[in-house]
Amino acid sequence: MVHAAAMAQGKKRPAVPPPDGGWGWVIVAGCFMVTVCTRAVTSFWFCSLNWFQPLLTGQFRCISIFFVEFQMHFGRDYSGTAWIHSLVDCTTMLCAPLGSFIGNRLSCRIAVILGGFLSSIGLVLSSFATSLEYLYLSLGVLTGIGFSLCYTPAIAMVGSYFCERKALAYGIAMSGSGIGTFILAPVVQLLIEHYSWRGALLILGGVVSNLCVCGALLRPITLKEEEEAHGPVPLDTDCGYRVKAQVVSTLEEPLAINNSKDSRCFKSMQEYRFLLMPDFLMLAVSFLFLASGCSLPFVYLVPYALDVGVSHHQAAFLMSILGVIDIVGNITFGWLVDRRCLKKYRNVCYMIAVGMEGLCCLFIPLLRTFALLVPFSVLYGYFDGAYVALIPVVTSDIVGTTNLSSALGIVYFLHAIPYLLSPPIGGWLVDTTGTYTATFFLSGFALISSSLVISTVTGIRHCRRTQKHRKNNKDTDPKQDPCQGSRSDFYIASSKDVNPSTNTANS
Repeated sequence: MVHAAAMAQGKKRPAVPPPDGGWGWVIVAGCFMVTVCTRAVTSFWFCSLNWFQPLLTGQFRCISIFFVEFQMHFGRDYSGTAWIHSLVDCTTMLCAPLGSFIGNRLSCRIAVILGGFLSSIGLVLSSFATSLEYLYLSLGVLTGIGFSLCYTPAIAMVGSYFCERKALAYGIAMSGSGIGTFILAPVVQLLIEHYSWRGALLILGGVVSNLCVCGALLRPITLKEEEEAHGPVPLDTDCGYRVKAQVVSTLEEPLAINNSKDSRCFKSMQEYRFLLMPDFLMLAVSFLFLASGCSLPFVYLVPYALDVGVSHHQAAFLMSILGVIDIVGNITFGWLVDRRCLKKYRNVCYMIAVGMEGLCCLFIPLLRTFALLVPFSVLYGYFDGAYVALIPVVTSDIVGTTNLSSALGIVYFLHAIPYLLSPPIGGWLVDTTGTYTATFFLSGFALISSSLVISTVTGIRHCRRTQKHRKNNKDTDPKQDPCQGSRSDFYIASSKDVNPSTNTANS
């Protein structure tokens, strides 16, 4: 029992600097494949760039191969068929905390393997569908739950292996969504032509089963403590250095031995204690604004272009440009942010990317020709890819690497409801006003509000650091070496930040 408690405690030991390479690139490759399967596999179901069907109302909607096949086979309307995609996306996001929970309790490897198995079973069962309601459960719920178990743990694992090149690693991993869409969309079209939609879903089930292989590659990183003789190491939120906490282990071990229920409760409280951090709460508010505004241009850019007289082919090409530049933004912006001169300003870079997206949306009502809409697609696509790559990085900088999996579960959970509600609200604004101006203004103001909230968090953290630095300078003994004095104060402040329970127990 003591050995089991010690092993459990080993999982909670403070983190040391990630290797920043080696097996970490295998982790990035695994996460890349996870994003291909979880995001790209669903995106071309209902958002193929080459298929547009005019409706009786004069508007155009993005119709993909599977969507058309489901409508023709089951004889259902657009609204009923669209629920499949809504269920997949919402289930994936709403169940993200479940993926974090399983990843923390068991391991990220087990969570991804289990998710790959469930999502593959969901796709295989969907190939035998006899009704649209059957697809709601098999494709919408079962496959969505499987994707949720894979997505968050895989992304969190990248943060455990990288520090110096964290943004670049996340940029490569998150680009799997865009790259996978361009590769898989024509492949799926060929599969349907040769094997029908049932055969295509069956083959996709086999492809998605490779998530189990990706999960097997997610080797848990060993979190080693520094030897006691070496003393404490400094706290660095960028690279994951932590101060040793002797008292926590002496408190948790008796709990694990005497009362397992209390120990599990205490462990859960420790995992989600970041929910009480003001910085994270402000970040959560920022993500709510972000999710409310970021999806509207993807939904309404093509209808707006058609409304101002752009041809069908050119309107589709605008989305193609946006998608390609989105991939470029994932990788290049991540590389830029990892430069030494910008690494300390990750939050500022994220704030700029989101704010620039908002400004682009505010100017789009003035862009009424194809030549003017092309720069919009380039800028919006680039900054969209930029902020997507930085979401895990910014979250990690606030909550730390240890709590990243749990925090990402909450972050993606917060995206679910705005993703579901914002497109219908944008459509209602179009129907009410008769133009797309209000919809794009809503998107722009939501994104700018998200950026302003992040800037508030950054300003508060800067003021705290400045006040702490001044206080440490006042408390430093003038006879003591200034560097040694500030370093010792830094150790004390770091230990208080990492283990608040330690100070309580000592008092």
